[in-house]
Amino acid sequence: MQEAVLIDCLRTPVGKAGRGTLRNTRPDDMGAVVVKALLEKYPQIPKQEIDDVVIGCAMPEAESGMNVARLIALRAGLPDDVPGVTINRFCSSGLQAIAMAADRIRAGGAGIIVAGGSESMSLLPMSGNKFAPNPWLVDHRPEIYMGMGLTAERLRHKYGISREEQDAFSLRSHQNALKAQAAGSFDEEIVPVEVETTTLANGKLQTSKSVFTKDEGPRADTSLEALARLKPVFAADGTVTAGNSSQTSDGAAAAIVMSERRARELGLKPMVRYVSFAVGGVPHCQRQWRRGRSWPSARLHGSKAHRRYSARDAPPRRQIRHGHHVHRRRPGRGGHL
Repeated sequence: MQEAVLIDCLRTPVGKAGRGTLRNTRPDDMGAVVVKALLEKYPQIPKQEIDDVVIGCAMPEAESGMNVARLIALRAGLPDDVPGVTINRFCSSGLQAIAMAADRIRAGGAGIIVAGGSESMSLLPMSGNKFAPNPWLVDHRPEIYMGMGLTAERLRHKYGISREEQDAFSLRSHQNALKAQAAGSFDEEIVPVEVETTTLANGKLQTSKSVFTKDEGPRADTSLEALARLKPVFAADGTVTAGNSSQTSDGAAAAIVMSERRARELGLKPMVRYVSFAVGGVPHCQRQWRRGRSWPSARLHGSKAHRRYSARDAPPRRQIRHGHHVHRRRPGRGGHL
């Protein structure tokens, strides 16, 4: 079995949905900006050798519809014979895209794949344009359609996660991200996005252009005191607030995934080697983390644990802290493990 490696990954700055800089930017355009920049950075990679473009999208409809991965490939200037496929595992869709690309390469089914994700939470409503739940599931498994905010409330009850722990984690995440921004730690991975805005002034349409370069999420004005004053937003007696939840965002990212052999032939130095990928619901997360523990921590450069709410992060984070030490490849880069 051949090894799969990641050569590099780039992303747009992350914009606040609804009121941020990317609120009117299409997800296929955002994805194309990143893929084009990634391939321009590595001109030694023949575009005609790219076997597939795999893009994760949590709401693949409307501006994200019609197989957005294929549209991104074409907008990025890839040859017509390079295909694209859109996949959906909701919030971890982009991560799943990279894992699927790597597994396909390891199995010998491809040599080079561009994989990533693109999402506009500004242009697409949270549950899509037509929410149509399955009647049987509504009657027998209504929790399937529960939003993540209420799921976070359930977890904080089950695992005894205090409001103070959630707020402290949120503050630390902001502080880490701000430190990383100040140190320029994100600069090498961010692709500036040119944004065109049209407004109506004095009865006339006016168009202006700007270049978006910096994540809008990290807040320097937050504190434990400010977070403590926020009211819960999902349950009247809850502890999950806007302050210890993630913002809704707009953005895109992509990675070049390749066989280790082809990387050597092209003279490319991999960023990381793909080792393993596991996914599981909260009741089974211990089993999934045990699978990862078979790898000695000294051999791992990094691990990615997807999270969106402080309360949802705590259970797996406690397991990692007590039994699985992971070395950070780039310390202090936001809240990622």
